[in-house]
Amino acid sequence: MTTFRVRILTATTGSVLLLGGAFVFQSLGYAPCHLCLLQRWPHAAAIAIGVLILILRLPRISAALGAIATLTTAAIAIYHSLVERHIIAGPTSCTSSGPGAGSVDDLLAQINNAPLIQCDQISWQMLGLSMANLNAVFSLLLAVLWLTAAFSRAPR
Repeated sequence: MTTFRVRILTATTGSVLLLGGAFVFQSLGYAPCHLCLLQRWPHAAAIAIGVLILILRLPRISAALGAIATLTTAAIAIYHSLVERHIIAGPTSCTSSGPGAGSVDDLLAQINNAPLIQCDQISWQMLGLSMANLNAVFSLLLAVLWLTAAFSRAPR
């Protein structure tokens, strides 16, 4: 197996493991918030890209699409990390910023429409790193792997 194919297989497997880990945590009762769910889609795309590259033997530069997918999930994860740490405001539909101005009916509607899981609350962390933090770090590493595959030289 060529170095290129090993890199693609490794990067694809990395996304499988990250996405699988998210589903394992969900099965253990850690329900995902809106931003958590958004981080899953680019990993699914990276998996599909990797499988297509391996099966169809697409050109090396197509691995750049995998890098774009993992950079996208890393960007969402970084944004989510900043929201979790209350450094920046998150989406109003997914944060516990408190009630806004308005009538009692508006407040009741806001409560009834609020998601059960808030994007600005850390539900699990290890060594001070939340799941969004870990996803950002590992996704950036996967993006580097995708890029090294995309711009690697073909064997002679």
